Amino acid sequence: MIHDPPEARENGISVERLLEDSHLRLHTRLIAGSSGVLRRIEHPRIQKSGLSLVGHLHGLVPTRIQVLGETELSFMATLSPEQRQTGARHLFSLKLACVLVTRGVDPPPEFVDEADRTQTPLVLCEERSSVAISAIHTLLDERLAPRARIHAVLVDVFEVGVLLLGRSGIGKSEAALELVMRGHKLVADDVVECDYRPPGMVFAEPAELLRYHIEVRGLGILNIKDLCGVTSIRERKRIDLVVRLEDAGDETKLDRLGQQSTTFELLGVPIREVSIPVRPGRNTSAIIEIAARNELLRQAGQDASKAFLERIESGLRGAAPGSPPPGDGRLSPRDADARRRALGVVESSVPPPVRKEP
Repeated sequence: MIHDPPEARENGISVERLLEDSHLRLHTRLIAGSSGVLRRIEHPRIQKSGLSLVGHLHGLVPTRIQVLGETELSFMATLSPEQRQTGARHLFSLKLACVLVTRGVDPPPEFVDEADRTQTPLVLCEERSSVAISAIHTLLDERLAPRARIHAVLVDVFEVGVLLLGRSGIGKSEAALELVMRGHKLVADDVVECDYRPPGMVFAEPAELLRYHIEVRGLGILNIKDLCGVTSIRERKRIDLVVRLEDAGDETKLDRLGQQSTTFELLGVPIREVSIPVRPGRNTSAIIEIAARNELLRQAGQDASKAFLERIESGLRGAAPGSPPPGDGRLSPRDADARRRALGVVESSVPPPVRKEP
């Protein structure tokens, strides 16, 4: 199921910062409109602006990067200077954030004049349109991704990103440390930086200052990478499961069969959540490990609790336990067998072993 992405961060990114970003990996050059480099790009997707050249401006979003490729420039080359001037005015009339010309082809002089007049950054890119668009999308997905910071612990258990939630002091860090000792990986402790990724995923990483570190009460701050090696940490992980640690109380309210569907919404994405009561003597880390294994089975289409209940219901269709038998009170062999199976009394078809005389 694809979820609608949440809104991008309000401030966006300036054209100047985008062009200076070392991760862009494009050969770009600002050729006009240098006074507008502080304009903000607020959308992670570009627009192809061909129709705007003939005056059709419907749907054009000024806060997106407008791309002019070989098709648009070849069309402009067929027009007269007056028509090119009119097309340039149409394009630059909306105070665009940025116009990008690909394939290293110099745009018509009318475009350069209008870019300077409207203070719109006009950028020349050496790469072809498909390469430029892919690089821009990749970078803007990272720079404009909606983000959230939460107080939690994130561990990688069997390649399942498990987010541990609970009140301060309930034992999230201790459970994470035990999981690390069992061969799993620590991603983040205390502060988890989350960001949205389409379609409907949330990835997380530690705060830079706290990277590789964990706080254990009584021991203080520990560097897991130094203590346990590089195989005990992970830089970044998708969140697949939320485990909420709760104080042990009235456990009659807990889901005993695992049929209650509870989700934790993070950046607009619902993530499956389970609750685990914490009490002295209980092996919380082992239960978290089993929860991760069970999540892998669920993702593969195997739901143990659902299959168990279906098995019970199929047995009850023959004869419900406790219901009065029809007729003279005697059950047919088939109904009697169905009743025994529903009650969990299954007789073995294997004969008992022969008892040898001493």
